[in-house]
Amino acid sequence: MATTSAAAAALVVFPGSAQDAAPAAAPAPSVTTVLPAAAPAPVLTTRVDLVAAPTAASAARLSAVDLALSKVGSPYRWGATGPSAFDCSGLVNWAFAQAGIDVPRTSRALSQTGTPVSRDQLQPGDLVFFYSPVSHVGIYIGNGQMVHASTSGKPVAIAPIDGRQYNSARRL
Repeated sequence: MATTSAAAAALVVFPGSAQDAAPAAAPAPSVTTVLPAAAPAPVLTTRVDLVAAPTAASAARLSAVDLALSKVGSPYRWGATGPSAFDCSGLVNWAFAQAGIDVPRTSRALSQTGTPVSRDQLQPGDLVFFYSPVSHVGIYIGNGQMVHASTSGKPVAIAPIDGRQYNSARRL
């Protein structure tokens, strides 16, 4: 007579029981293709990414603009070159000298200095000239505006370049 132990009984499989069924097949391996991600488009985050770094000359022109703007409200005086009163070319001469650029003293001499610039290419710091022959100069500040010392009785001011007879422009 055969006796079975509890451990052996656990190994006994009875027909029709769950253990009698064939083991479930392992799932078929899935194949996943991993493609490299497309490189993201570069994101421009600084001004240097957008435009070339300013040259020393363009930085000096912008400094001259700031200096001239600091004199808005100063009185006009014919022949004056600052720092408390100015005529038109005196303001230009003073602002550019303070910015490290030596320029002629008169509007007519200034109109022959630097590189000619077309009106549609004006940039802040360009010199704008008026009348023929040239007898007035201002410093272009952008958006069709200039800073200038206009005439006796009027202080240094910001004004549109369209407010008088435009002649030409120069870039120093």
